[in-house]
Amino acid sequence: MSRTTGTTATTEDLLRLHAPQVLGALVRRYGHFDAAEDAVQEALLAAAGQWPVAGVPDNPRGWLIRVASRRLVDALRADDARRAREEKAVALGERLASGADRAPREDDTLALLFLCCHPDLPQPAQIALTLRAVGGLTTAEIARAYLVPEATMAQRISRAKQRVRGVSFGRPDNWEARLPAVLHTLYLIFNEGYTATSGPFLQRRDLAREAVRLTRAVHRLLPDAGEVTGLLALMLLTDARREARTGPDGDLVSLDEQDRDRWDKAAIEEGVALITAALTRGPAGPYQLRAAIAAVHDEAPSAQATDWREILGLYDILVRLVPGPVERLNRAVAVAMVHGPAAGLAELDALEGDLGHRRDAVRGHLLERAGSYDEARAAYEAAAAQTLSLPEQRYLRRRAARLRP
Repeated sequence: MSRTTGTTATTEDLLRLHAPQVLGALVRRYGHFDAAEDAVQEALLAAAGQWPVAGVPDNPRGWLIRVASRRLVDALRADDARRAREEKAVALGERLASGADRAPREDDTLALLFLCCHPDLPQPAQIALTLRAVGGLTTAEIARAYLVPEATMAQRISRAKQRVRGVSFGRPDNWEARLPAVLHTLYLIFNEGYTATSGPFLQRRDLAREAVRLTRAVHRLLPDAGEVTGLLALMLLTDARREARTGPDGDLVSLDEQDRDRWDKAAIEEGVALITAALTRGPAGPYQLRAAIAAVHDEAPSAQATDWREILGLYDILVRLVPGPVERLNRAVAVAMVHGPAAGLAELDALEGDLGHRRDAVRGHLLERAGSYDEARAAYEAAAAQTLSLPEQRYLRRRAARLRP
């Protein structure tokens, strides 16, 4: 064993890195998703207790697979309700002795993502199961992130496991058709981390980091998939602004007011390189177009230097592919920046669909630019009344207060 790397930080990083791979290896070999996850958790606890003292094994993933496999076999043998499976448990023990610490297939993490994003699961269950099984977050951590009771989240995850019980493990035959669900789940996790829909904090950085980490894992396995590359680039280019998005008091700072010196230049450089390469490979998909828009923002030296005509052109393409209300709302902003606030307001009035507080927030911004301060103040106040995010409420109310006579 290597004793030089046995620090707590190193151990935690290694456990988070290998947890989904170990779970994928056990589910692929033995099935029993619930029992396999319990065995992996026991192995992770054992590693967390032993490695900081004894040192990290030369093959940490193999160590975890071996220990988790033994725990899984022991659990199957000890379960009185599964006496009929005693012979199968013995057979599994023989397989363990013959090399259960072999490295798992490289796509076990991806296969696990496909399992967690099974089409039979509702979207909240897909997200919860992905964060639990692939992200390695505890049920309590996921519940806190989504502001629901731990018991509620535990029931959601338990029901999800029941739904996927018996589903064959591995990359499905129709994996290309299922990939958008995986990417959408990762995108939703990132969005909730980047701008929390409710609560006292604008950002939940652990969720955003986890989404980036998991998307990197998918990109390593599918480096030529344009939309995977686009999603990773989008996350990097967006998350690069993280430190500048809040002031000292934790309140929101709008994009045009942010200190761009605080943006993460390394993340921007990586994101731009990724999206540039992806756009040369073929027709751009929605994530690639969103990443290209983010790149235009990030490469501008100032808000005034932003190339809004290029952004509008990219939104014109995006809304043809994804004519959703959010995409059209963002396009309305670009229209206003190119053709003036009146044109943007006309686009806004034509929008349909549920946009929550965003519609009134954008309306307030465009009305303020047009000089209609009373109407802008009313729009800001209406938006503040609709959002559950306390930093967004304070930001919108400050905007409204600034326009009072």
